[in-house]
Amino acid sequence: MGLSAKDSLQLREALQIAVVKCSERCLYQSAKWAAELLDALPEPDIDSQMAEDVPEPPVHPAFTTNPDPAEAALEAHELSRYLLAKSFFDCKEFERCAAVFLPEPLLASLLGTDPAEIAPAKGKGKARAAAPVTSDYSLPELSQKSLFLALYAKVIAGEKHKDEEAEMIMGPQDSGAIVNKQLVVVSRFLARWFADRKADEANYPPSQGFLEYLYGMVLAKEKNDNLALEYLMQSVHIFPWNWGAWQEITNLISRVEQLNKIAPHLPQNIMSFIFHANAAVNLYQQGPDQAASINDLLSIFPTSSFLLTCKALLCYHSKDLFAAEQEFNKILALHPHRLDALDHYSNILYVLNRRPKLAFLAHLCSNIDKFRPESCVVIGNYYSLLSLHEKAVQYFRRALTLDRSCLSAWTLMGHEYVELKNTHAAIESYRRAVDVNRRDYRAWYGLGQTYEVLEMHAYALWYYKKAAGLRPWDAKMWQAVGSCLQKMGRDRDGIKALKRALLAESYYDAAAQPPASGFTSTADRMAQMDPEVLLQIATMYDRLGELEEAKAYMELCLAQEEGINAAGTADESRGGLGESMAMPDNSPGSDAAGDAEADAGPRDPAGTGTGVTFATSKARMWLARYAIQTRDYATANRLAMELCQDGVEVEEAKALMRQARSGMAELGQGAGPASSSSAAATEELGAQYHHHHRQPRS
Repeated sequence: MGLSAKDSLQLREALQIAVVKCSERCLYQSAKWAAELLDALPEPDIDSQMAEDVPEPPVHPAFTTNPDPAEAALEAHELSRYLLAKSFFDCKEFERCAAVFLPEPLLASLLGTDPAEIAPAKGKGKARAAAPVTSDYSLPELSQKSLFLALYAKVIAGEKHKDEEAEMIMGPQDSGAIVNKQLVVVSRFLARWFADRKADEANYPPSQGFLEYLYGMVLAKEKNDNLALEYLMQSVHIFPWNWGAWQEITNLISRVEQLNKIAPHLPQNIMSFIFHANAAVNLYQQGPDQAASINDLLSIFPTSSFLLTCKALLCYHSKDLFAAEQEFNKILALHPHRLDALDHYSNILYVLNRRPKLAFLAHLCSNIDKFRPESCVVIGNYYSLLSLHEKAVQYFRRALTLDRSCLSAWTLMGHEYVELKNTHAAIESYRRAVDVNRRDYRAWYGLGQTYEVLEMHAYALWYYKKAAGLRPWDAKMWQAVGSCLQKMGRDRDGIKALKRALLAESYYDAAAQPPASGFTSTADRMAQMDPEVLLQIATMYDRLGELEEAKAYMELCLAQEEGINAAGTADESRGGLGESMAMPDNSPGSDAAGDAEADAGPRDPAGTGTGVTFATSKARMWLARYAIQTRDYATANRLAMELCQDGVEVEEAKALMRQARSGMAELGQGAGPASSSSAAATEELGAQYHHHHRQPRS
């Protein structure tokens, strides 16, 4: 994707206007985002600009007056009061800022009742606004810019009071039930403002898009998601350069299908393209299409910290932690004072056990700004890596004191409470994380783990299923579901879940391989599977009495020692891995995100195998016993000898060897050179190995 010199200049001008307009309305995060994107746009070539013959305006459009004469007149009349209100907002005196244009007596008279008595609209997805209170008073004649600033200050003041009433994090008052009391006031006011405009559009100037954004944000906080989405989409159609509106839309989208459904109804410009790439990353999507989209955008904004972060998170969700680490290193080199998203970087370093790098990152964040939530999360991760869990909790709580919507802090604090065996606090932390973002699969998975520790398997299964629904290609999610079903005695369902875990694991293995590796089919991709999962499947088949299936999966588990292709051992026609496992192409990746149990290293597809493990030794023992039962004494003797060589359950293995040789003698079979000529030597070799020292064979 490339832009002509003229398109590049137009894009630059639009971003400059966006920075000014957002700053005028105190939307500082949106202004910062637009300014960072503007800075990443390469400087225009002076010669090409002259060749295009683009005239330089006497006054830059970002600083011209409002093109609508009515709005321009109102803004000029309110300039002194606007400057006063903005100065109050900048000094964080939000109530004083709102009172400049909308004093409390005026609001009470307009709403016709005490605002504290108005209950907010409830119910997710209810496509209706709160009915405006009828009043004999007309709305004050204010410019849209001044009205937005006053109402936005009201919302921020309400959030501030809400946090003050909640007091300390997870304290007696911090139940999550305290609401922003100003939301209903702002919602009622804006509902009436929009109703008046719809009733008589001819007498009103065109909307600027910011009040639609504010109304959508308020409706989203009131859980009126459908109507919120409608107003937010109106906002981005009118003024597409307000990144805050796109973020609110992203927060309202919970599934890929919903994203694809609204995509055709969005404005078709570069902001929509950026939004789609960011939303896909937030939904844990990964694949060549997402990577191509981000690379196309980086060709326009080569040094954009936001787009580089999206690229790093794409690798992060795809389990390619080493590539994600490299991308974050690049971001840190380009923008050494930027703290945004460094909490994700600290999660990667934690999983990779990069203690020196994490220590450096913690010192860097502390030196830049120790009272940023991201800094506290990074320092908390560092203390967690040192196993100082109380200190880690202290810093995660500090991050939440600074920003109660800090998702990473809630989830990671839940992990720390699990380590401290405080299950009640862990459950509360995970629940609060889910309240902040219901798409956070780590919080759902954490709830499942905590309830499993409490042996409440029905609850654990429900939460594991929620996590697996959000992460259908994550093997760990399905493995947790299968293990939980196994503990509940639902072996048939557990087998299906564990087979899906194997299929999901093979997906990541294949995605990590270059085309030259020769992995072309499902059977090829599954040349290396988790022996533990295979052993669980075989054990459940054994409990169900399906011994042939159990034997096939025990052999498959054993084959992982040498890396033998799974297709040569298991017969997929007998309830194979492809059973009931249709997967979508736009599959999400897995976020290791602070889970220390996530695999940090890539699989080895070269067929070298896992070597002797506890699971493969268990499978070898089961197969030896099965061979004894089926009178296949030669196989039983061979497997028992291997167990003696591995040093696993040597005494039982020697007993099986004696039983196998006795059976072979009864049948008149030769013991074979490996056993008949040196039986005593074999027993002596087995005795040299301890039960806990398993040596992998070549």
